[in-house]
Amino acid sequence: MKIVVIGGTGLIGRPLVGLLQAKGHEVVGASPSTGIDALTGTGLTQTLTDAAIVVDVSNAPSFEDAAALAFFRTTTANLLEAARDTGVRHFVALSVVGTDRLQASGYFRAKLAQEQLIAAGGVSYTIVRATQFFEFLSSIADGYTRDGTVQLPGIALQPVAAADVSALLAKIAMAAPVDGIIEVAGPERAPLAEFTASWLGARDDPRRIIITDERDYFGAPADDSTLIPGEDAQIAPTRFDAWLAAQSQEQAV
Repeated sequence: MKIVVIGGTGLIGRPLVGLLQAKGHEVVGASPSTGIDALTGTGLTQTLTDAAIVVDVSNAPSFEDAAALAFFRTTTANLLEAARDTGVRHFVALSVVGTDRLQASGYFRAKLAQEQLIAAGGVSYTIVRATQFFEFLSSIADGYTRDGTVQLPGIALQPVAAADVSALLAKIAMAAPVDGIIEVAGPERAPLAEFTASWLGARDDPRRIIITDERDYFGAPADDSTLIPGEDAQIAPTRFDAWLAAQSQEQAV
């Protein structure tokens, strides 16, 4: 079976391509670096010809409101047009748990616009909303650093390993379309500050964490439920401490 992974050279896409290839499928890892550009439409129809499944794990190169919205609207419209023209049977897209609850953020408004286009796009689909990746804790810590301290809101997180997301996407892509949303998350729920402290400690990072009175996620109002999946979420196996230990071993090699 032919499967096209849009964003196939990135954090989620590259291992996803490998997992699907290992199952014997013909897999195209599509990205501008491979000559296939969903933003301009270059190469899309040719690449999607004879493909049964398209998995879109691409991300906007800019988090600026207008730029993110333009990216997701344009790439999704181009992909849907090519998918309809070539008879794609299952359109899978990666989104974020809490997207609909974070609409004060321009980035999440753009992600919701993407989801809405897919739902109305005329191709059977599955939207996979994942929680924040373990790998993003570095960016979260940096984004909340002020005057040498990490000033975090007191909200909960249930993050997930990127590799687990790739594995779950591989299974979901091969299943029947749900024409709706599937949530995926890691196995542990805890305060954002707890995960961040463990991450900083594993790297001997001296920054001190301060929990503020603010209740937001990068400017969008948030509480303990905003970034947490529902009861029907698919739960990935990798625990945070195991992931941290594996990262430390890789760095030591």
